Amino acid sequence: MNTLYFNANNDFIPTCSDIIRAGGLVAFPTETVYGLGANGLDGNAVNGIFKAKGRPNDNPLILHIADKEMLYSLWESVPDTALKLIDAFWPGPLTLIYKKSARVPSEVTASLDTVAVRMPKHDVALKLIEEAGVPVAAPSANMSSRPSPTSFEHVLHDMDGKINAIIDGGKCACGVESTVLSLVGTPTILRPGAITPAMIESVIGKVEIASAVLSPLKCDEKVLSPGLKYKHYAPDAEVIIASGSPKEASEKIKALFYEYTSSGKKCIIFSTLSSFPFYEDLPCVTIGDSSNPISMCANLFSLLREHGSKYDCILTEAIESTDEGLAYMNRLLRASGFKVI
Repeated sequence: MNTLYFNANNDFIPTCSDIIRAGGLVAFPTETVYGLGANGLDGNAVNGIFKAKGRPNDNPLILHIADKEMLYSLWESVPDTALKLIDAFWPGPLTLIYKKSARVPSEVTASLDTVAVRMPKHDVALKLIEEAGVPVAAPSANMSSRPSPTSFEHVLHDMDGKINAIIDGGKCACGVESTVLSLVGTPTILRPGAITPAMIESVIGKVEIASAVLSPLKCDEKVLSPGLKYKHYAPDAEVIIASGSPKEASEKIKALFYEYTSSGKKCIIFSTLSSFPFYEDLPCVTIGDSSNPISMCANLFSLLREHGSKYDCILTEAIESTDEGLAYMNRLLRASGFKVI
């Protein structure tokens, strides 16, 4: 397939919206990561997403909309709780799950009776969806289980020749996917993101956090949200996480570094800003400031991609799983396959 490339400053709308309406695939930027979009009301087009990504079709997708009115045709009803959250956070990196309408094809929902919907906070995404005139089903625009794409170059590496078009919108601001909140029963966070539990609770009161956020799904457990598979966001290199204080974690990492390199493995360390001095002359890159986990989220996928193909092993430390740190640890744990020392 000949993939077309567009700069967001060019007139990409006519061609790309036509592709979406005709059942094709377009990768586009959002504030979180790049999405791989198809007509969310066309089951055959949605199946094209799974084929291009090599994604299991038991993993549900998110429908992206350009205005609140589109939501009313996708859910069987819109609860007051949703309206409060929409007023507070849309457009933005919050995905809401509720009972789907008959209009939504089962290919989008992995045959669940619920569907996830969000309104991205990105002009390119909103223009594309609005002009296409349909909700756009879009997971991240990468090969399944690999680190999500936060730049045009990442999408090009994974999707060139597999999809119809890619829109270059520069680097994504958030760097991790949206928060996913189920509104079926007790409001429950299924995937953390830039919209934190505290932010949500300030609008609707207490929310629960699903156990699968920081632990693997049980083998008989249904996938209720994207990003819950056991190993996800993973580079070619093995990723190992060290727990404990920065000093304790650095000691574990250095010991494992020497053990691995003595056996011929090529290793690199991802450190926080505060722990960087502990590693002295060892090969090390700073992923961000642990007191500002948003900075780490913004860099994680890009660094996993950049160094994952150059090294056999990436050694890094855990941070506190609170606020934005919850989103960071959720991604890091799945990138490592829950390998924690």
